[in-house]
Parts: sequence; structure tokens; C-alpha cells
Amino acid sequence: MGIRIGMGVDFHQLVEGRDLWIGGVKIPHTKGALGHSDADVLLHAICDALLGAACLGDIGVHFPDTSASFKNIDSKILLQKTFDLITAEGYSIINIDTALCLQQPKIKPFVPAMQKAIAGILGLREKDVSIKATTTEQMGFVGREEGLMAYATVLLQSVN
Repeated sequence: MGIRIGMGVDFHQLVEGRDLWIGGVKIPHTKGALGHSDADVLLHAICDALLGAACLGDIGVHFPDTSASFKNIDSKILLQKTFDLITAEGYSIINIDTALCLQQPKIKPFVPAMQKAIAGILGLREKDVSIKATTTEQMGFVGREEGLMAYATVLLQSVN
């Protein structure tokens, strides 16, 4: 049985006038993430980790921000399409571990809904989707609330 690990990272600016989507959940906040899609930083990091573990490139290869077909797309759709790609290559997901880095808002109350959304798309148990969060103690672009970032690590196994 082949085991593969993948790591993904994503960053987005925070701006007024946009919704804030994290982990497939709309988070109430005065700012939202700027991007070509809905700019869900957590789902984008997970997509990159999955694609990387399967050696299938990255999110920009499969869902380029130059394509009108992905303009304002729901990132849950991108995650589903990514899952379809890795399963077609003969992989299943063992677990996902993620970390969000943002100053505000506090996301702890939303973590169970995020785990449910992600696990539902990927056919996992909610306890196989770890979501943690930290701040930068008010340092840098995250600390100034100019942006947010997410890291994801996934463990895949070959089912062939």
C-alpha cells in the first residue's frame, strides 16, 4: 500500500465588500477574502495539499484564475473536483490536518460546521478533518488584518 503526504498553503487579502468563506462556511465579518473564486483560503490549501500528494500539480493548474468559468465559483465545487481527480488516480484520503492564521474573527465556534462541510465533500469522518487556528500576535499583514492564510497537510493511500 502506497502512502503519500501533501502540503498546501494559501493566502488572500481581506477587503470590505466581500463575504468571508472559510472551510465552506460563511463567517460573519466586516471583511471578506479577495480572489477570483469565493477565495476560501482553507479549501484552497486543502486542494493544493491533495493535488500535491497525488503529484497532480496545483490549484492554479486545474482551476486557473484567468478562466471565466471559475469566476466567483464556490470553492466547495473546486474541492469536489479535486477529490474526483485524486480518486481517479487511485487514492483515498486518510486524514487532513489544517491551520488557519488570522487575527479576526475567532473561528472556534465555526470549526464543527467546517469539519462537517469538508468531511461531507470528501467522504471522511469529521474527526479525520483537523482545523486549528492561530493569530500572529498582531504582527505582519495577518496581524494588521490585511489578509489571512491557511496551511493543510493530507495523508493519502493508494487503493490500487
